[in-house]
Amino acid sequence: MRLMDCHTHTQFSMDSEADIDLCVKRAAELGLAAYAISDHCECNGWYEKEHYPEETWELLDYYNYRADFESSVSAVTALKEKWAGKLNLICGVELGQILHDTDAAKTANADSRVDFIIGSVHQVMGEKDFYFIEYDKMTMDEIYGLLERYFKEVYALSKTELFDVVGHITYCLRYMKQRHGINADISRYDDIIAETFRNLAQNGKGIEINTSGLRQGFGDCFPNLKYAKLFRDMGGEIISFGSDSHIVEDIGANIADGMRIARAAGFTRGAYFKKRKPYFIDIE
Repeated sequence: MRLMDCHTHTQFSMDSEADIDLCVKRAAELGLAAYAISDHCECNGWYEKEHYPEETWELLDYYNYRADFESSVSAVTALKEKWAGKLNLICGVELGQILHDTDAAKTANADSRVDFIIGSVHQVMGEKDFYFIEYDKMTMDEIYGLLERYFKEVYALSKTELFDVVGHITYCLRYMKQRHGINADISRYDDIIAETFRNLAQNGKGIEINTSGLRQGFGDCFPNLKYAKLFRDMGGEIISFGSDSHIVEDIGANIADGMRIARAAGFTRGAYFKKRKPYFIDIE
């Protein structure tokens, strides 16, 4: 099976210390058919902290993502030249909260060095990242209210042109289950998820199967087979795969499992991007 890993992080992400040179070397050793470095860039923290109203400072613990964006894109661009002919290296970015600052997102989209953009929602308007939310202090009604806001925001994102694939749909479930054993039933949002997928398919956009949940205690991919199949049923054709690695050793982790899920959902090929154009590899 020819593997690709299109969602990975390096030293230029605020939550990773993975040496970028070692990451590229590891991807080459694995013989990946496509390898994208997609460091974090949260649009709602594009500027330095002082740019934002003080009352919003508690929503983010890190700012000035535009500096990280430039550092990552510059480094990957140089490495693409160095590894030309030896590794299919892709200059990507994970744009978080696109709808919170579309001007920042448009700036990233306009950068001709960028091959690939993952559109992710790590936090909804007025809330902290799902990572930081204290779910054990919430009622189930409050949790379901938060999830509804998440899926509405992803739906709104699906109507824009500011990304190539939506990252880790169902990310909103990760920490409530891993840390607190809360198993929220998101089937109540299936209609809006289906409409989101229909928008993506009609706009030539895709989703990723993010395999991080298989190694981090969640027990499944983001999304799982049910929602990968729903995307296919709604006309989806573009599906990518990402380990969401933050350390060198996790590059390529469980990608074969993610590809098996895609195959079971009816996909026969996976996509990677160059110059914002999809290229396809058969899923065996």
